Amino acid sequence: MDMAPAAVSSNPRSVEEIFKDFSGRRAGLVRALTSGNERIGVSFVLRADKENLCLYGLPNGSWEVSPPADEVPPELPEPALGINFARDGMQRRDWLSLVAVHSDSWLISVAFFYGARLNANDRYQFCPVAHAGCYSLFQSVAWCSLRA
Repeated sequence: MDMAPAAVSSNPRSVEEIFKDFSGRRAGLVRALTSGNERIGVSFVLRADKENLCLYGLPNGSWEVSPPADEVPPELPEPALGINFARDGMQRRDWLSLVAVHSDSWLISVAFFYGARLNANDRYQFCPVAHAGCYSLFQSVAWCSLRA
C-alpha cells in the first residue's frame, strides 16, 4: 500500500480496457474493505495530520489511502473526501459500509468518465456494473460483516 497521492496509471480507451480498469480498481477496494479493513483504519490513524483522506482503488488491484489530488480539476473523478472524519463517530461496521457506498459511486464515476470517450457503438455495449457480474462493494462489506 503506497501512501503517495493517487496517480493515473492507465488510460483505457475501449470497452474491454475500461472493464479491466474497473475490475482492478474494484478488486483493490474489495480487499481494502474486507480483508484489509484493519489496515484502512491504521492508515487513517497514521495520516491523522491530513484533513481529507480518500480511499483509492488502483487499476492494478491494489488500494491506497491518500489526500485528494492537488490539481484542479483532477485528472479523474475523486473519491469521497474526508471519510476519515466520520470514522470516529460511528461503529466500525457502519463506517465501512459508508465507505463502501461512496466507493461504489466512485467506481461508477471513473468508469463513466472513461466511457464518455467511446463511440456510439461502444457506448451501447458499455455498462461496467452489468459486465462485472458481481456484488457491489456495499454488499460485499455487508456480507463479510455478517460472517464475522
